[in-house]
Amino acid sequence: MSVFSTVSRQLAPIHREGYPFIALFALVTLILFWISTPLGWIGALATAWCAYFFRDPRRVTPVGEGLVIAPADGLISQITTAVPPPELDMGNTPRPRVSIFMSIFDVHVNRSPVSGKIEKIAYKHGKFFNADLDKASEDNERNGFVIATSKGKLGVVQIAGLVARRIVCFVREGENVTAGERIGLIRFGSRVDVYLPQGTHTLVAEGQYSLGGETVLADLNASMRELAFRIG
Repeated sequence: MSVFSTVSRQLAPIHREGYPFIALFALVTLILFWISTPLGWIGALATAWCAYFFRDPRRVTPVGEGLVIAPADGLISQITTAVPPPELDMGNTPRPRVSIFMSIFDVHVNRSPVSGKIEKIAYKHGKFFNADLDKASEDNERNGFVIATSKGKLGVVQIAGLVARRIVCFVREGENVTAGERIGLIRFGSRVDVYLPQGTHTLVAEGQYSLGGETVLADLNASMRELAFRIG
């Protein structure tokens, strides 16, 4: 096996959304090298970080009816009960909510937590507070999904953060998605909230680190089962 193929196996693919930004960083780096070599190396490091930010690694997703998979990489910052955003039309009854905070060093490609049908997508303009703050769920710019499954409806909300200024959605209303499928991306620091059906018990804890498309957040079935897996 060649050195090139070995390195390629270790590097995560870059999502196509990142190509324009990486090209811009690289162009600025060339200009900086023309001005000053030290500045050029700073630009080169920034370009490398940009490529790292837009990485889109393959994940092995647990497959099973009722499993709720983490939609994002990051720190599970809060597990609580809360009313879903009004634009999702999921009612006024508080539901279990798991919040995942993504730093600028985490993978920012978001994945569907369940297999089901996307009944609604709702985008709401807002502010850009630190995504780790609780008020970010109400005040920040966000994009929400309602996903219907045989076990009930879930809400998934992408929330822009202090640095994030762009939420990208990859799917449309009426589409069927599978657990672990890529549904969107948030640029440069953000958060994802998952609103679970009432009565759901989570299988994670605050302070735990989740891997999008792999970590099991909850099981909508009461019984235990043997898990199957899917690579995607």
